[in-house]
Amino acid sequence: MSASQAVLLGGVFNTALFVFHVFFWRLFNWPGDLGSVSFINRAVMQILNVCLMFVFGIFAYISFFHADEMLGTTLGRVLLVLIAAFWFLRALLQIVFFGLKRPVSIAFFMVFMTGAVLYAWPAYHASGLT
Repeated sequence: MSASQAVLLGGVFNTALFVFHVFFWRLFNWPGDLGSVSFINRAVMQILNVCLMFVFGIFAYISFFHADEMLGTTLGRVLLVLIAAFWFLRALLQIVFFGLKRPVSIAFFMVFMTGAVLYAWPAYHASGLT
């Protein structure tokens, strides 16, 4: 797989996470479950989810439409590293908050590590260190 293909797959990956987050209200019964938390916490959870969806949309957009710039410019390579760091952090937070005792938690950890690799590998490749 080429670095360009990895970036494009990263776009597909982020699009999939965007869609997954669209369904959080239904998947996690937020209309019912969030009714038991304070107004502030209910609002914060939903706002953070929408903002996270926006971030995934940005990641997908730049991956689909600016892959060459991401691989060929300093700013692009910095973005690759930062997106990889975002997904690596999310993988680490999976361990901190959910542990790795249940198969679903391990699966999510692997999904998030996949996101990290989809951006770290092309960043490394584009850096000229290969």
